[in-house]
Amino acid sequence: MAAALAFASAAVTLYWTLGGTAGLDTLGGRFEELARDRSAGSIALGATVVAAKLAAAALALALLRRPSRVLSTIALVGGALLALYGAVLVAAGALVLTGIIDPSGPVDEYGLRWHVLFWDPWFLVWGVALGLGGRHARRMRIA
Repeated sequence: MAAALAFASAAVTLYWTLGGTAGLDTLGGRFEELARDRSAGSIALGATVVAAKLAAAALALALLRRPSRVLSTIALVGGALLALYGAVLVAAGALVLTGIIDPSGPVDEYGLRWHVLFWDPWFLVWGVALGLGGRHARRMRIA
């Protein structure tokens, strides 16, 4: 599951990096600006993000083929960081959307709703799946 989530995330990012615009308004804010910016720097950043997501997918697949202590540790740490990232962003966005936090600047509510309900939970679920994969690989390696 972690590999599928990573590949899907990489595919969406690659689509936007190559100039696709469908769904781009769901990003909102700085992410949307970067994706629309067609500068060499924004394209390089998009390509780097795609490469990182593909590396995460490869890690998840490697856990299935050759589980090791090193790979399982990387998966556990990476999964925890992804899950934490997603959880913090979901919580912060929800606090803004409910009015508990009043940001000092303007808020793209449309983009923020997409982040709270879709994009950021994706990172949370992906992180949990990767962490569980690392835990399972560690147990298989020890057994």
